[in-house]
Amino acid sequence: MGAKIRASLSSAVWALARCQHGVLARRQLLALGMSAKAIEHRVATGRLHPVHRGVYAVGRPEIDQLGRWMAAVLACGPGAFLSGPDAAALWGLVPSRRGAIHVSVRVRSGRRRPGITVHCRPALSGDDITHRSEIPATSPVRTLLDLATALPAPRLERVVGEADRLDLVDPETLRAAIEARAGQPGVRRLRALLDRDTFRLTDSELERRFLGIVRVVGLPRPLTQTTVNGYRVDFYWPALGLVVETDGLRYHRTAATQSRDARRDQAHAAAGLTALRFTHAQVRYERARVEATLEAVAERLA
Repeated sequence: MGAKIRASLSSAVWALARCQHGVLARRQLLALGMSAKAIEHRVATGRLHPVHRGVYAVGRPEIDQLGRWMAAVLACGPGAFLSGPDAAALWGLVPSRRGAIHVSVRVRSGRRRPGITVHCRPALSGDDITHRSEIPATSPVRTLLDLATALPAPRLERVVGEADRLDLVDPETLRAAIEARAGQPGVRRLRALLDRDTFRLTDSELERRFLGIVRVVGLPRPLTQTTVNGYRVDFYWPALGLVVETDGLRYHRTAATQSRDARRDQAHAAAGLTALRFTHAQVRYERARVEATLEAVAERLA
């Protein structure tokens, strides 16, 4: 092999390795034009370092977490993709973990791969698979569905909120996406979570339930749907200087909505009022927490 050809091959190898976090598969090296004998020579001389069967770190044996994920995917063959808790860690939804790396494939293979847990998932669609940092992985929606089959409800709720915060998928989009996957594992638990946290009472039902809380706390009946500091508020106690607002959606409040709510709260604070916010779901499902908060604030103001 001429010097120019060797230089060109070496350049192609390094370019692909940089895109793949320092790792390459044997099949990729062969496709670039490197012979089996040349691969063996580079392994023997320490220029290629085996990570998995048929997968090598290029130049040096040390690879970071992204390299380990990529190596596991490459070891499982073309079309493999990161999944489960490792896909969730790749998306930033949970911390990265030690132990076997979870990889999914669409075609069943009986070959075992040490350090990798392989799942056969032929039913997944193209929408379920994407790339993150050049690594094939389950999409945010599919990753959340996978987590919904394993995580307890409080942790699942935090992960859904984190996906919203990171702008990976907002709950309204997630709700629509899981409806298209009705009957699949994780859909029922995720739907129940989203329905509770985007729960909205009718105006009359909200007022009836909240006024019941007011009576238990021992407060006088507030003014309802009145204007305070130029804004229409849900509940207002002039003698206490207390405003209570209720938000119908816990998740996915747009930037415009957040800015408007901030201006409202700032106007009340500037006028010397105390503003509280509860969600409709809290009024319906977390009555004891709402009662305790309202009572503590009212006692302080009184």
